[in-house]
Amino acid sequence: MSQPRHGFRAGLDSVLLGAAVAPGSPWLLDLGCGVGTAGLVAMSHWPDMVATLADRDKDILALTRDNAAANGFSARTTVLAVDVTAKGAERHAAGLAENAYASVIANPPFFDAGAGTLAGEGGRAGARHMDPATLDLWIKTAAGCATPGGEVIFVYPVESLSPLLAGFTQRFGAVTVLPLTPRPGQAVTRVLVRAIKGSRAPLTMLASRALHGDEGRGFLPEFDAIFRGEARLVW
Repeated sequence: MSQPRHGFRAGLDSVLLGAAVAPGSPWLLDLGCGVGTAGLVAMSHWPDMVATLADRDKDILALTRDNAAANGFSARTTVLAVDVTAKGAERHAAGLAENAYASVIANPPFFDAGAGTLAGEGGRAGARHMDPATLDLWIKTAAGCATPGGEVIFVYPVESLSPLLAGFTQRFGAVTVLPLTPRPGQAVTRVLVRAIKGSRAPLTMLASRALHGDEGRGFLPEFDAIFRGEARLVW
């Protein structure tokens, strides 16, 4: 997987996000796809899936196309240069369709713009800092792009769970939250949140899952298999 030398680099969150997509989902949209990691992971699990990978960074999208080609997915992949937070007319003009994707996934920028120090490199700062109002625009775009009955999945740090849940519960039903911890008994650090467009089912909070055991750097078997590309995330 090719990545930029500087700036935001895809990591475990992107792999988990791609592995969390529902079985057999035919049409995928990855919002803010970066180099395409999450979308390509999802496609590797489902050979009939067609994916649209969307990001505003045209330089990054060159790597996205290279990665799709290197993995043999070019024929099943559409790469779009589009700002997720742009007005609907601009998104449509860029090729982003409404009510078209059975699965919409995103690993949005995650540090509050007023908290801490922005990274010096522009791409990295843009990829890692977001205020709640901008996050809500991401959720709004995801809601507009998903098919009726389609799923929307975000991965996010637990510190910003409140605005994420507010946006999800306003627009979706069957919201499911999977808390993830570094080790058993430790505090949750990130969450996966999934919802269904048009559902009226209540929110479900699942039991937390640990990535590592009590000692050592290795992943527990469930997550080791996911990060090796041998299993998807069942939740």
